[in-house]
Amino acid sequence: MGIAVYSTPLTKRQQQEYLRLLDSCDLRDEGDADIIALATDDDGSLVGCGALAGNTVKQLAVSQDAEGQGIMASILSSLISEAYAMGRHRLFLCTKPDNSRMFSSMGFYPVIETGDALLMENRRDGFESFIDSIPRYTGVCGAVVCNCDPFTLGHRHLIRYAASRCDNLYVFAVSERGSMFEPAVRLEMIRRGTADIPFCHVFESDLYLVSRATFPAYFIRDEERADLVRSDLDIELFAKRIAPALNITIRFAGEEPFSAVTRAYNERMKELLPSYGITFEEIPRLQGISAGKVRDLIAEGEIGKIREMVPESTYEIIQRQPGSGPACP
Repeated sequence: MGIAVYSTPLTKRQQQEYLRLLDSCDLRDEGDADIIALATDDDGSLVGCGALAGNTVKQLAVSQDAEGQGIMASILSSLISEAYAMGRHRLFLCTKPDNSRMFSSMGFYPVIETGDALLMENRRDGFESFIDSIPRYTGVCGAVVCNCDPFTLGHRHLIRYAASRCDNLYVFAVSERGSMFEPAVRLEMIRRGTADIPFCHVFESDLYLVSRATFPAYFIRDEERADLVRSDLDIELFAKRIAPALNITIRFAGEEPFSAVTRAYNERMKELLPSYGITFEEIPRLQGISAGKVRDLIAEGEIGKIREMVPESTYEIIQRQPGSGPACP
């Protein structure tokens, strides 16, 4: 048996064989892998595979007639070595709960489990370190989780309103990559844009909140159901582990008229959070302002036109980004 690691895209033939193997194992390709490991037998037939997408190991499969030969462990070891070589020392893995023992034996530790999915990571105390790094506040504590790509006056409106409804507000900035602005830039936008709001405390989510990349669902064939599985995993991690540790009893979110995925996520929070003693409050958004519209204007080079939709601090940060060009009059 041999294992080879490839940067995507694969050749047409490799891709076809890879997809056939996933399908035979009742898995699907989520299309976001940047590294793929392929295991072949002595005849050159594909018998196992695995992928790495950012910091997440996924799409691990071994053909039925090759099980019990240690192929899965070898594939996982190859992907981990590749990740380490790229400086990615912190890794996540999302799988079916039935696979808990197998991946525990390979150095991964459970973070949260639902009936459909299990999130694991390769640090025994990763989640505990995240929670311990966040200060505790007294009184009624609320939470907002936001991507803010970029931070607009609409986001500020949401956060200011939420802060007025509780004694202390945790604002978690989504740490996932793949947006127009890098996580560190979005975090700076939020911190500067809310600096004057009393009792508003901004932190990184550290990939433990609203992270499609960290919470893959390649083992769910129905894509609509996969979105539900991701939502439930994310919501239960917040409700079971984050909220109790930080005394959070209210979760705020803005209304979402444009994104069907976000709208469905809000509906799911309405259904699940009350059973954990957490109130969910959906806040009407400011009309005429959306991060999507701001991104479109930036992409078109119309930087000056965003000025009425973002705080001055966001405008200053955007102006200094590479490729933003001079502000239009």
